[in-house]
Amino acid sequence: MTVVAAEGQEGGGTALHEIVLLTVAGAVVTAILLWIGYLHRNHKISWLTSLADWSGRRFKRPSWVALPVALFTASIICALFGFIWDVSLHIGNGRDDGALANPAHYFILIGLFGIFVAGCTAMVLPLDGYQPGPAAVRITDHWYAPVGGIVMAGCGLYALLGFPLDDIWHRIFGQDVTLWGPTHLMMIGGAGFSTLAAAYLEYEGRRAVGPDRPRDGIGLKFVLYLAFAGVLIGASVYQIEFDFGVPQFRQVFQPMLIAAAAGLALVMARIFLGRGAALIAAVIAIGLRGIVAFLVAPVLDAPVNWFPLYLGAAVVVELLALTPLYKRPVLFGAVSGLGIATVGLWIESLWINAVYPLTWPTSIWPEALGMAVPVAVLTGACGAMVGMILTGRRLPRRAIGVGLVALTVLVIGVAAANGLRYTTPQDATAQVTLTEAQGPGDGRFVTADVRLNPPDVVSDDPNWVAVLGWQGGLANERGQFIDILEQVGPGHYVSTEPMPVSGTWKTLLRVHDGRTLAAVPIYLAGDPGIGAEEVPADPQFTRPFVSEITILQRERSPDIPQSLWLIGCLVVLFCTLAMVAGITWGGGRINNSEPSGSEAELQPFAQS
Repeated sequence: MTVVAAEGQEGGGTALHEIVLLTVAGAVVTAILLWIGYLHRNHKISWLTSLADWSGRRFKRPSWVALPVALFTASIICALFGFIWDVSLHIGNGRDDGALANPAHYFILIGLFGIFVAGCTAMVLPLDGYQPGPAAVRITDHWYAPVGGIVMAGCGLYALLGFPLDDIWHRIFGQDVTLWGPTHLMMIGGAGFSTLAAAYLEYEGRRAVGPDRPRDGIGLKFVLYLAFAGVLIGASVYQIEFDFGVPQFRQVFQPMLIAAAAGLALVMARIFLGRGAALIAAVIAIGLRGIVAFLVAPVLDAPVNWFPLYLGAAVVVELLALTPLYKRPVLFGAVSGLGIATVGLWIESLWINAVYPLTWPTSIWPEALGMAVPVAVLTGACGAMVGMILTGRRLPRRAIGVGLVALTVLVIGVAAANGLRYTTPQDATAQVTLTEAQGPGDGRFVTADVRLNPPDVVSDDPNWVAVLGWQGGLANERGQFIDILEQVGPGHYVSTEPMPVSGTWKTLLRVHDGRTLAAVPIYLAGDPGIGAEEVPADPQFTRPFVSEITILQRERSPDIPQSLWLIGCLVVLFCTLAMVAGITWGGGRINNSEPSGSEAELQPFAQS
């Protein structure tokens, strides 16, 4: 058995010449930045100090905050655009011809590298023994770095580490064309959580300026609201496959992820910025996601993506903040999480059922609540603790704070493990009759009459019985097709519109019902690059249900030992826990530097 794919093999790792080019480019850029940092710290250049000072005057923050945060903001927006575009290209076109062949990769790489550079810039800027705040970390005798900069650089490094690990992963296991590939989660997770580091850095700068700082104008306040909209979007990136209508995992994940993101970001925003902040952050997030969605779909003609609004969750948080619970932040965050995972999700479901291609059936709610409620309660409590850090209020005892973070990670892990459990029905088949039809474009189109055997393989209220066509090429209806089949009898379904079954399309019948997650290929284009033969769309056929992943991720190597997969996942898990530990350490260090006995009335920054 050959474990490592051949050099440049389709469906495997990146071609050697691209690896060399990327390595050389990265080394050159890194060397230039290190040289600039060396010259700055040895007073051999002044332009970096001048630029940082100008940024500080413009944004009324210390220079070691203003310039890095401006660079971070541009970088995270660049990475977000590239990320959404990249997902759309994989859905519409399929796997990449190479790391440098996908234009979206440039935006992602520049954005993630920019996040890392922004953190390093915050670390490098303070000179001559200047201590940027009481929480600053001593690097040398005359060099102190802000905690937020260190955490930001760490998050950026974690995300960048995903690139070489991703290539190694592809060489061993084959390409996993899914957002939730372990190394893919490193890239998006590092970017998403770096928004917390930016919040830390902003707080350190605000505290260093002191209470006599100039009052922020409306522009700077908008930037702060924008920051928490960024936290909300950053916490939402794990849902993107659901937003495009091509999830490769059980639907019960979607409400849990929505509740977790809202619990963390909206509670933080309300505690830090005061009345209306949760709603304002949600509205700004809608605007940002809307702009990116417009650029990706109508402008670049890629698949359409929807996104959660979070307005119901924001209303829940704002209403609970009017109660006495608000004076007990951690309890307020936990109760807000409960409200978000119940009332907030119900309100969100109205939007999802109105516009998303894959709606939420009533049967999803028992398990969805079982996963979403504990996760949202704990992420809400964690969001409250971050809000306390950013408003200068002392956290609970170390054992309680660290224990709460550890419990949150554990509960998320348990919920995810439950969500990952699925079954493929044994001895179940689909009898399909195809009828030629006129489609919206070139190529062959058909309608389908589908009979499931046995008929009760699907319940009366499944998550979906649908046909998915994808990777048909952006020039062909953006390369994506989704049709929710109409039930006309027990186990008997018919399509509602013509489906593509030619060219590069991969068209399949998808069935998701509770823990059942299975598929039947209708038409799969031949793929010589990975040795996959065409599965033809015969006029009539009966085919067994198989695990969806064997169709949606044809590039994966099926004969890799599970032990090797486990080792790879453990490496990614270790890196992820290290990042979470670093974020927790940063928050604790900042909070521990608060004056002893800092237990003043919780006062939102925007209203102080």
